[in-house]
Amino acid sequence: MSRALLVPLTVLHSHVGIQDRRLRDRAARGRLISATARVLAEREGWDAVTTRRLSTEIEYSQPVIYKHFASMEDLVEAIALEGFGELAEALGRARRHAAPEEAVRAVAHAYSKYATENPALYDAMFTRATRLRFGAEDTAAPLSSAYAELHAATATTAGERDVDTLTEVLWAALHGLTTLSRNDRLPPGHGVDRVDLLIAQFREDGCRHRSAHA
Repeated sequence: MSRALLVPLTVLHSHVGIQDRRLRDRAARGRLISATARVLAEREGWDAVTTRRLSTEIEYSQPVIYKHFASMEDLVEAIALEGFGELAEALGRARRHAAPEEAVRAVAHAYSKYATENPALYDAMFTRATRLRFGAEDTAAPLSSAYAELHAATATTAGERDVDTLTEVLWAALHGLTTLSRNDRLPPGHGVDRVDLLIAQFREDGCRHRSAHA
């Protein structure tokens, strides 16, 4: 008989329990590292996010941090993925709670609000160089989910226009407004009005397009 079969079940269960606890502890450490990096980035900018600074903030040694994230690039990408997941949830919530005719406006404002409230995270998602890619076979699920919510909302006002192209244009316009506003290139205090005007233009163009094909 195999010696493995002679091992008491209690010992096997204990071993599995230890392994599970180690996995949970590792996941918790990873979440703490990324959460601390996010706070630092929002408070002081990404230049402040270093392994030395993280080590000081959370009292983990630098080797422990490197066990979770091999490089700062890996850490920023992991945080960007978190951001895309959160953005997808925010856009989806806005779309579901809005009337169909108001879906694209609600999603546009939710996008603008999320970007404004999380400037450093938004930089990680859209400005800093990463290996994350849209529209590829290996596109990560959070990126696809965020785009899908914007696409679903845009479809409600697209009419006969190409939804993919219209979604890309809306996304680019929202990103442009966000970036210009954050860099003080536009007068403050008019963000909501600009988004409303943008959506009104999309709807008006849609009406003109339908009239032209009537």
